[in-house]
Amino acid sequence: MIEPLLLNHAGASPMSAASLAALQEHLALETRLGPMEAGDRVAPQLQRLREDAARLLNAGSDEIAFHGSGSAAFGTAWSAFVHAKPLRAGDRILVGRQEWGGNLATYRRSGATVEVLPCRADGSVDAEASAALIDKRVRWISLTWLPANGGLINDAAALGRVARAAGVPYFIDAGQAVGQLPVDVQALGCDVLKSAGRKHLRGPRGTALLYVRKGFSEQLEPSWVDVSGARFETAEQPVALRLALQVATAEALEIGIDAIAAHVQGLAVLLRERLAELPHVRLHDLGSGTRSGLVSFTVEGEAAPETRARLAGQGIHVGANGVPYTPLDMQARGLAGIVRASFSWLNNSTDIERLASAL
Repeated sequence: MIEPLLLNHAGASPMSAASLAALQEHLALETRLGPMEAGDRVAPQLQRLREDAARLLNAGSDEIAFHGSGSAAFGTAWSAFVHAKPLRAGDRILVGRQEWGGNLATYRRSGATVEVLPCRADGSVDAEASAALIDKRVRWISLTWLPANGGLINDAAALGRVARAAGVPYFIDAGQAVGQLPVDVQALGCDVLKSAGRKHLRGPRGTALLYVRKGFSEQLEPSWVDVSGARFETAEQPVALRLALQVATAEALEIGIDAIAAHVQGLAVLLRERLAELPHVRLHDLGSGTRSGLVSFTVEGEAAPETRARLAGQGIHVGANGVPYTPLDMQARGLAGIVRASFSWLNNSTDIERLASAL
């Protein structure tokens, strides 16, 4: 039997044994006590999750909400924004060129004009040039910090300073950042930030984090609420999944996000160097200097899904992204798709050689 090699952590990373045990134990507890009673028993652990998530983002625990997906988290905050202050023709939304496709599609339905922020030569957002675009019609600035289609790390903090100076709400899609890089919402200067739990944080699928800055949340009006009294959450929640997320978050904090970042980026550097030696493989990562643990490439004469399937047949599991994931950037670069290898704390240098040999 071929030993699986997991290099798709940017898609979903496997839970640890401890996270799996927490999930299973709670489901068993629900079977014995009933779901409501079991939920009451683990209330302190759920509060610990909120506190750990706040620590992970350098936020207040009252600024954290949990959802079933990153898209649902974003949608909750966005709908509360447009419900409080509807957008109209002539209003402007500024987005990074690597904006996540789901966010972009949502913005285009708002009635406002969606415009792309200028880029530097390396493809990253140009915060200084972006400042010149802002006028009183700009209602929202949105940035995908680490794009899904490669190793670029946008300067989210620099854009945050621009947004803050202009008094424009600033949203960061941190789906590929949380759990991979240190995240400090105070330094980033964002009003809203979201991330799925299943990626680099190694939580279960069906979990996501939402940060809404306390001062900004007071300007929002959720389009619906329920009996929980929380503005960005509902009373009903998948307790077992969130207990598994709590364990995953605590594990990441214990290992240390700085240590995880150094390990992941080190492996990504080695893979980029190794793939550059293969004449039929073309790297597609943007950015200069430090890049993320997402390495994008294509193989000459082979479509990205075909490469992904071929590697899977050898027990090597990578991702393959098409245009819908990051449409503005993919179209700007004339890319129909990319293969993506992404690392976690679980990988090592041996994995790089196995992938390179298979390619």
